[in-house]
Amino acid sequence: MTKSQLVVPRRDIMFDIVGKRRWYFLISACVIGLGIAAMIYSTVRFGTPVRLSVDFAGGSRFLLKFEGPATEDAIRRVFAKHGFSNPIVNRLEDSQGNVLWQVRTKAIRPEEAEVIINELAEKVAPLDRGQSTLDSVSPAIGEEVTRAATLAVATASVVILGFIVVAFRRVPKAFRYGTCAIASLIHDILVALSFFSIMGILRGWEVDALFLTAILTVIGFSVQDTIVVFDRIRENIPKRRGEPFEMIVNRSILETIHRSLATQLNAMFVMIAILLFGGGTVKQFVATMLVGMLSGTYSSIFTAVPLLVVWEKGEIGQIFQRLRGRRATA
Repeated sequence: MTKSQLVVPRRDIMFDIVGKRRWYFLISACVIGLGIAAMIYSTVRFGTPVRLSVDFAGGSRFLLKFEGPATEDAIRRVFAKHGFSNPIVNRLEDSQGNVLWQVRTKAIRPEEAEVIINELAEKVAPLDRGQSTLDSVSPAIGEEVTRAATLAVATASVVILGFIVVAFRRVPKAFRYGTCAIASLIHDILVALSFFSIMGILRGWEVDALFLTAILTVIGFSVQDTIVVFDRIRENIPKRRGEPFEMIVNRSILETIHRSLATQLNAMFVMIAILLFGGGTVKQFVATMLVGMLSGTYSSIFTAVPLLVVWEKGEIGQIFQRLRGRRATA
């Protein structure tokens, strides 16, 4: 064999990421399908796809200042005795460094609240009655927060789509890049919702304002990763005009995957540390962000980009043609 006949393995052929796209779509479908099943079960059992906290469903909020040492477990035991098995308990500090305990429950009658406060003073520690308060939270506040969050996600999606269309205007069919980025974003939101719905069933987790913060943060990370890969595709298209689009995409993924993984892993290590050693109040928030970022890393490489290839190759149209053919024969 002469030197000219030697075949050198090419990096983008050795690691054919895009070629296995059907498997990636199947994995995403299984994960989201499991989450949808959990949301249906949660709706039947609790009335909502994910369990809602006082922030959204309305209820009562205690702000307690003890004159002696108090623990979260001791406070929970008192509330559990009166039928509030899953109150949201937060340890706070005021500007003077005084420790306050915030407890959120379902709506509670004033006379029942008085009984609980007396028992807290007796079983946990004496209470500073002048600094302890009880407030009611209206469900309308939760509805307003939900509308604002939905509007924020919708606005972000439109801005992202517009930005990508403008930034990729020199690339043929730039609208497809933006649409695939939005599809990846929706994928990550569904995964995060699925995770929280499952944890709501298994561990009683409830959606609160921090959950919305986690979702919006996940969206930012997901879009950033997707745009990094799309930008490399945009750079490689004019450089490699003789290559098939699928090969250009595969090469672009391989050239950017180390950056995506390094960025996400740095953030994930910090979140894992908080998850292991942080307080109970932030664990749900951090766990949601961790799952969302894992999904964002996955979707930017294995969902958004393969979806772009499927669209560019006309495979979506072929699927609809097959479905029409089956209906016609039936």
